[in-house]
Amino acid sequence: MGMTTDELYFKPRLQVVNDAQIAQIHAATLDVLERTGVKITHPKALEILAGAGAQVNGDRVKMPGWLVEDAIRKAPSRIVLGTRTGKRTVFLERDKSFFGPSLDCVDYMDPATHQRTRFVSENVKVTAALCDALPHFQWCMTIGMADDVPADIADRVIARHVFENCEKPLVFCCKDTNSIRDTYDMALLLCGGKEKFDEAPTIVHYSEPISPLVYFDPAIDKVIYCAENRIPLINFPAPQCCGSSPATFAGALVQASAESLSGLVVHQLVSPGAPFIYGAFTTIMDMRSTIFSYGAVEMSLMTAAMAQMAQNYGLPFFGTAGATDAKFCDAQAGAEAALQILSAAAAGSGLVHDCSSWMDHGSVASPEFMVLVHDLVDSVDHYMQGIPVTEETLALDVIHRVGPGGHFLQDPHTLNHFKKIKYSEIFERMVYDQWKTAGAQTFEQRLQAVTLKKMAHRPDPLSTDTVKALDEMQASWQ
Repeated sequence: MGMTTDELYFKPRLQVVNDAQIAQIHAATLDVLERTGVKITHPKALEILAGAGAQVNGDRVKMPGWLVEDAIRKAPSRIVLGTRTGKRTVFLERDKSFFGPSLDCVDYMDPATHQRTRFVSENVKVTAALCDALPHFQWCMTIGMADDVPADIADRVIARHVFENCEKPLVFCCKDTNSIRDTYDMALLLCGGKEKFDEAPTIVHYSEPISPLVYFDPAIDKVIYCAENRIPLINFPAPQCCGSSPATFAGALVQASAESLSGLVVHQLVSPGAPFIYGAFTTIMDMRSTIFSYGAVEMSLMTAAMAQMAQNYGLPFFGTAGATDAKFCDAQAGAEAALQILSAAAAGSGLVHDCSSWMDHGSVASPEFMVLVHDLVDSVDHYMQGIPVTEETLALDVIHRVGPGGHFLQDPHTLNHFKKIKYSEIFERMVYDQWKTAGAQTFEQRLQAVTLKKMAHRPDPLSTDTVKALDEMQASWQ
């Protein structure tokens, strides 16, 4: 049994497309970009693309395959993100997965009353602090809109609230490059300047082309600004089978990849080697309701395929999981979230967003759902560790020592290993009589209680000087 001195195990992995299919999807992607092209009206981008060898005819840009593949080669395969204090915590590379919440929900569901109201500043602060309290969410997003803030500056006010209430790296979206600049300035202030930011960026900008195959000028502005300043950029289209993309999954994947990679071409022409994150939100239109589904099993399938494409390209990936079309934190919500999270982790979906609060087709954030999904992420993390097979874990000496008819409860080996088992605060395993004696709490009651307890968390406050500097920045926002 000497062979067991080394770990002889593998971690669970999911492949939904094989190497030949990946090659086919890539070839089709290049064909779309070279033969169909994308719509771009941005004068500077058109000039850059034409000068690099793209065929520009009015607002139609056709990109030769060699130009696309050159951009893929130039983009970094690894991006490291850091907290507002400079700690390097998220290492985006290969098939690693890091989970985080959603962004820009318009409604909020109070965990104490279960009333649904418009999202306001206080809800932003509370959900950001809750994200900070949940260790298996390694990064944060601007979870909801601030309906009580002037629309012109709302995107930056939301980002500020998250900075003040969560130490983790922030993925944000905003209306224009002025907003990116202001958010970037806040990030530089908090992390200690440009040099430290470049070592471990504290923010990532999320931008979207419009499916099918359209880039409006503000989106290109953001691509260029992020490239010039080396702010990590997520270029994330959202093609919808039957609506804004072909009904077939392979066709949707081809279009999605073309939309994301076309942004990469512009990005790398502006600043070769600037950090870029590939991905797409590929899902279906429910033909009965016409909604853009966040709970569809097809979304998980196509996300896994896109993750494999990213790994083939050697590009960091932005994935989706932990969302639901359900209106409440109910059985449907839990089932849809669980399937998505396991699929995302097993596929190696990189920076995985929507893991917590993206309910009712992306419209409502629920702290209870955040806590539930976080527990599911913890369980999936345990699952993804696989089964180490070593001399220690095979436990031959332990089995021999205990022998037939014995028990392992008091054995030192048990004491050394039992804490590695996953225990949940919200999923109970008592027998019925124990459960009755303990108070007969339902799952919903336990979830509510744990959520309210965790919502009391706040991170260490920023210094008075930092808050004053943020106040001065906010006063200048247009």
